[in-house]
Amino acid sequence: MKKPILYIVIPCYNEEKVLPITCKLFLDKIEELISKGKIDSNSKILFVNDGSKDNTWNIICDLAKENGHYIGISQSRNRGHQNSVLAGLMEAKDLCDITISIDCDGQDDINAMNDMVDAYLEGCEVVYGVRSKRDTDTFFKRFTAESFYKILNKLGAEVVYNHADYRLISSRVLQEFANFKEVNIFLRGMVPLVGFKSTSVYYERHERIAGESHYPLTKMLALAFEGITSLSVKPIRMITGLGVGVSLLGVIGVIWAIIAYLHGNVVAGWASIICISCFIGGVNMLCLGVIGEYIGKIYMETKHRPRWIISERTWEKDEQ
Repeated sequence: MKKPILYIVIPCYNEEKVLPITCKLFLDKIEELISKGKIDSNSKILFVNDGSKDNTWNIICDLAKENGHYIGISQSRNRGHQNSVLAGLMEAKDLCDITISIDCDGQDDINAMNDMVDAYLEGCEVVYGVRSKRDTDTFFKRFTAESFYKILNKLGAEVVYNHADYRLISSRVLQEFANFKEVNIFLRGMVPLVGFKSTSVYYERHERIAGESHYPLTKMLALAFEGITSLSVKPIRMITGLGVGVSLLGVIGVIWAIIAYLHGNVVAGWASIICISCFIGGVNMLCLGVIGEYIGKIYMETKHRPRWIISERTWEKDEQ
């Protein structure tokens, strides 16, 4: 069997502190897989610079000069983690047989790549890296993350529980995935939609090796909301159900008011009116907000703007 060419796709944003450390780990792993005869010697480590403001791109360029396994591309500006991963995958799909996407911070166990490649050699086209433990996360982060996966599944989105963006994807799958043209991207929910034979490998998540996390609570919540609204229309249906429920309560209230009036039990008061008005007003604003979010996504999709723009490469494209 022909040895597959592997491209490890690594998004980077302001990673000058951690990149000099983890780059050696990625190189050791790719050389190990080559020495074991599992992948081709033309395999590469593809860094995707996501418009970093620090020295990240210069480090990538220096690495590419030092070792032929290192290559890099740079986006014209910061476009976010998901677009960076997608840019790397689309860049690699015509150059390799398999890709493995992984973050630069060293939290995901790099040794899980061995099991991923083995699963591919056994016939799987997609292999998900799943966190077996989240002991390094705070209770709040662990609780919210796990709740997010459960909510997504209940809303009808097909996501792998406790899987982020550490996965192996074959070029065959990526060729089909390239037909997904939406601008609102949530990869961990989109990849399962392509299909093909898949499996999971499990690993323990570590502490970040160096530097600071680029995913504070606000970004985590934004990603969660992006995932929910990109993959499911159930929130709109829930609003419909809520509207029906509130309308029924309103009808019951009107009937109760008429009966009370006929029996002469009407008591003047503003508290009940204020409470009902605030409740209805709050529900209306919430519903308008959710509907507006979906309309905003439709607006962005109709523009057909490019999801990434590559401004620089460490190689001439026809060289690879």
